[in-house]
Amino acid sequence: MKIPTPNLWPAARTGQRWLVKAKRRQTVIDGHRLVYLEKGTQAAGRPTVLLLHGFAAMKENWAFWLQHLPSHWHILVPDLPGFGESDYHASASYRYEDQAMRLNNWLASLAADNVHIAGSSMGGAIAAVLAHKMTPASLTLLNSAGIPEHPEVDINAPFASDRDQLLIPRDWAGVYRMFNSVGNGKPTAMGVAMTGLLGPDLLGRREALRHIFDDMLADALAPARYLGPQTPPLQVQWGDRDAITPTRCIEWFHNATPEADIRLFRNVGHLPMLECPGLSARAMAGFVARHSGYDDSYARC
Repeated sequence: MKIPTPNLWPAARTGQRWLVKAKRRQTVIDGHRLVYLEKGTQAAGRPTVLLLHGFAAMKENWAFWLQHLPSHWHILVPDLPGFGESDYHASASYRYEDQAMRLNNWLASLAADNVHIAGSSMGGAIAAVLAHKMTPASLTLLNSAGIPEHPEVDINAPFASDRDQLLIPRDWAGVYRMFNSVGNGKPTAMGVAMTGLLGPDLLGRREALRHIFDDMLADALAPARYLGPQTPPLQVQWGDRDAITPTRCIEWFHNATPEADIRLFRNVGHLPMLECPGLSARAMAGFVARHSGYDDSYARC
């Protein structure tokens, strides 16, 4: 008889929220219940920072950053539609542009100013499109999806990817392989812990993840169309051991956005905000400080 595996993630998620001193909020955008964390309060001129997680992830991926970023910032961390506690609809589209439209409408309803956006992997791809729609004060991309591997790539051509074999696990072995590959490619204590904690949730989302992955792949390099001379002040963070989005993608930024502040982290994989949270958060905080009216942001980090 197979013994059901307990899902401990909801309790752990609540405990984590208390630790980072964030509040759980929710709203409805484009027919989706959007659940998000909010830390700090909105005020005129104060930075409002939007953090967007990656594929098969959730808002809690930013927990370490929430402990390092300035306490006076207003920070919004959503579960993107289709992920985490937010709604997934089998009839909806989850292309980068559709996700960016939803977030743009949500931010417009908040009437926030001095907005800064940071996105990881899939969240970076969405952030690049969103920045084109709303022109934030700054944009930070961490190991972003949607970036060509070299400048000569035709960004409008069909795109194939085998990353689904890693990012959509079919069984517990696949969950273990996923959490021990998205970092620097080596097994870690954190990877083992996350396998046990998040495995039941991930395995229960397989059909939704397949749908969203296929939607992303349908226009996989769309973000590259939105990055160029008109891009807001841009910081690019990348791990030099990334097994998901190759480090050579950085060369594309050198050509398309030569003014970008590029940070390459040694011995770091696909998730700087989890693997080197202090270093990556400080880099982003300093960048926001240079493009914000709140010049003491970096000092308080």
